[in-house]
Amino acid sequence: MELTNEQLLIRDTVRDFVESEVIEGVSEADRDQRFPESVWDGLAELDLTGLTVPAEYGGIDVDQLTYSIVNEELAAGHLAVATALSVHCLATSCIRTFGSESHKERWLPEMADGRPVGAFALSEPHAGSNPAAMTTEARLERQVGTDGGDEYVINGTKQWITNGERCGVIVLFAKTDRDDPETITQFLVPKGTDGLTVGKKEDKLGLRASDTTTLLFEDVRIPAENRLTDVGDGLQAAFSILTGGRIAIASQAVGVARAALEDAIAYANEREQFGEPIIEHQAIGQKLADMQTNVQVARLLARDAARKNEDGVDSMAASMAKYFASETAVDVAGEAIQVHGGYGYTTDFDVERYYRDAKITTIYEGTSEIQKKIIARHLKN
Repeated sequence: MELTNEQLLIRDTVRDFVESEVIEGVSEADRDQRFPESVWDGLAELDLTGLTVPAEYGGIDVDQLTYSIVNEELAAGHLAVATALSVHCLATSCIRTFGSESHKERWLPEMADGRPVGAFALSEPHAGSNPAAMTTEARLERQVGTDGGDEYVINGTKQWITNGERCGVIVLFAKTDRDDPETITQFLVPKGTDGLTVGKKEDKLGLRASDTTTLLFEDVRIPAENRLTDVGDGLQAAFSILTGGRIAIASQAVGVARAALEDAIAYANEREQFGEPIIEHQAIGQKLADMQTNVQVARLLARDAARKNEDGVDSMAASMAKYFASETAVDVAGEAIQVHGGYGYTTDFDVERYYRDAKITTIYEGTSEIQKKIIARHLKN
C-alpha cells in the first residue's frame, strides 16, 4: 500500500517529533505516572490535536489511513501519548459526527488547538464489554411554563476513562431511563460542572503515564442542548465511532510491536555469544524473522481496515486488525525480551515497557474476545 507524498510527509514529521520531543522523557513519565503535557502542547503545535476536526473548525481532517499512520508513529515512541490523542480524537469525532452546528462551533476550534482535552465515557464498573448494561442515567427535567431551561440530571459512575484527570470536556453515554437499554444517549459534559468528581486514578501494569480514572456523576446538571444524539441513538453512535477507534488501536499496537522489534534487531546485531553476534544463531534469527513477518502483516491489516473504513463502516476489517495487531504486539514484545535475555527483564532496556504497554491493546476499546465475536458474527450465513 503506497503512501502519498502528503502521508509520507506527515509520517516523517511525526517520526521526527517522536525522536526529538517524546523518547527522552518516556522512562521518567512512565515511572512517575505523569502525562508529559509539554508533548501534548507539541502535538497541538503540529495540528495533530485536530486530526479529526474539519478544516472549517480549525482542524486538518485527515483520512483514515493518515490517522492510522500517526497512531503507529506516536505509539512507537510512547503508547500513553498515542492513547491520549486517540481518545481526544474519539471525542472530537463524536462532536463532528453527531453534534449540532452550535456544538461544533462551541467546542471543535478549541479542541483542535489542544485544549480542552476530550474524554470518552462509555465503560462502567459492571458494564465494560456489554455497554447496554450501563446504569448511568440522564433524567430530563422540564422547566414548566418557561421558554427554555430544560436540563438533564446525571447520576452514575464511569470507569477506565482515559484523560479523566486532564480532560476539559467529556462525551458521556447514559440512559434517559435507567431501566431501558433502548434509551442510551450521548451527551456533552464540561469538566468542572457541579457534581462531577474525578475519582480513583488507576495504578496500572502499563500505560502508566496515561491518566485512567473513575468519573462520578452526582446530580450533575447540564442544559438539554448538551445532548448530542437523539434519545436512544447513543449506543449505535458509540459503535460507529469505535470502529475507527479500533483501527487506531491496531495501529498503536503495530507501533509498539515495531519498536520492540527494532530494539531486538539492534541488540541481536550487537550482542555476541560464542564468538559471533546472536543474530547469527539460528534460533534468534528465526525468532526475528517471525517477528518481522507478523509486524508487517499487522500493519497491512490496520491499513487495509483504514482504507475500507473510508468507504463506510467496516467493523469486521477493524476487528480483524485490532485482534491480530494487539496479540502480535504482546507476542513480539515478549520475544524481544527473550532476545535480550536477562537484560530485557530490567528497566534499563525499553523492551520491558513495551511488553507492559502492549497488553492493554488486547483489552481497551473491545477485548480480543469481543473482536473475535464480531468477526464470527460476520461469518454467519
